[in-house]
Amino acid sequence: MITPLREAKIRAALAKKQPTLTLVLENIHDPHNISAVLRSCDAVGIVDVCLVYYGGQEFPALSKKSSAGARKWIDLRVFATVEECFSGLRREGRAIYTTHLAQGSTSLYDLNLTQPVALVFGNEHSGVSEEAVRLGDGNFLIPQVGMIQSLNISVACAVTVYEAFRQRTAAGMYDAPQFTEAEFAAKVEDWKLR
Repeated sequence: MITPLREAKIRAALAKKQPTLTLVLENIHDPHNISAVLRSCDAVGIVDVCLVYYGGQEFPALSKKSSAGARKWIDLRVFATVEECFSGLRREGRAIYTTHLAQGSTSLYDLNLTQPVALVFGNEHSGVSEEAVRLGDGNFLIPQVGMIQSLNISVACAVTVYEAFRQRTAAGMYDAPQFTEAEFAAKVEDWKLR
């Protein structure tokens, strides 16, 4: 049985979820980084995260302690190829933006993150693959002025999703549920079982 207070908390959290905002993690191998990303995703109302693992990489086991339970509230979709992942996201009507140090990249702050969008972050060592960059709709950078022009992936994800949170808050997207009534009811029942 679930208490009325717990159900009210579930409903309140689901009412703020953003089903049109997704992250894609490509061959991320550090479970602490993944857990930190999932916590940031939960904090801003992201519903699902796509995980792409290929070339012998596998999804690592996550510590319940390090993810602080966020794993329970984020749906994970696992794909064996970038193309398979991106094809699915395109069928959902999402623009796909990669993060890659490249000439001609757009500033994070110039992206429209109120549209249906997927934001792609790459491996801790090699970054986003050339295939992902080629198949994406564009590439963005987090503006920086220091000597080192990169951030830890969990920090980069947090900065990025909080910019999406800022834009979506300003657009009123957290003021009313983004799910249909049927989707919302199904999510409530699903979360009550979690």
